[in-house]
Amino acid sequence: MLRRHLVERGITDLRVLEAMAAVPRERFVAPECRNRAYDDGPLPIGEGQTISQPYVVAWMVEAVELGREDRVLEVGTGSGYAAAVLSLIARTVHSVERHAALAEAARGRLRTLGYANVRVRRGDGTLGWSEHAPYDAIVVSAGARRVPPPLREQLADGGRLVMPVGWGWRGQSLVRERRERAGNFTREKLGRVRFVPLIGEAG
Repeated sequence: MLRRHLVERGITDLRVLEAMAAVPRERFVAPECRNRAYDDGPLPIGEGQTISQPYVVAWMVEAVELGREDRVLEVGTGSGYAAAVLSLIARTVHSVERHAALAEAARGRLRTLGYANVRVRRGDGTLGWSEHAPYDAIVVSAGARRVPPPLREQLADGGRLVMPVGWGWRGQSLVRERRERAGNFTREKLGRVRFVPLIGEAG
């Protein structure tokens, strides 16, 4: 997986590669899918949701440019896999999942595997998790027509937000936004992606 799906496709951040190597992906997929856990494709995790392909997880984690002391907000916990990867690079990860069953399962799985710096809550991810804001980095694992304003508001000065933006026939682009000290945002388009829709009050 590391060589074929990540390094050969342009992932260069050693911290990301080390985190991807360390997290046992087979523990974050359904038992019947474990023989495909390291294939470069999404897999179902229940509630109509999927675990993203390894390359996309690594791409998003690399794109958000994490530092060791960064506080991260993740929107869309899913099975908890990306949160585990993020937790090995950043200081803390706060992850929000709208499906109660997925949130509960991810919380237990992360606790069992020892990812003590991850907190998971069931809630509306489009509203963020304001109690722990501001965040140095925000990663959104679902697509929307625009970045939800509450997420922008919870981003620290100099912070980065990575999420899929777009809809309809044009599809989605993975974008990275940076919050400048004056409160303005800059945006970069990183490439084409396809994610499940971001559902919620501000989605």
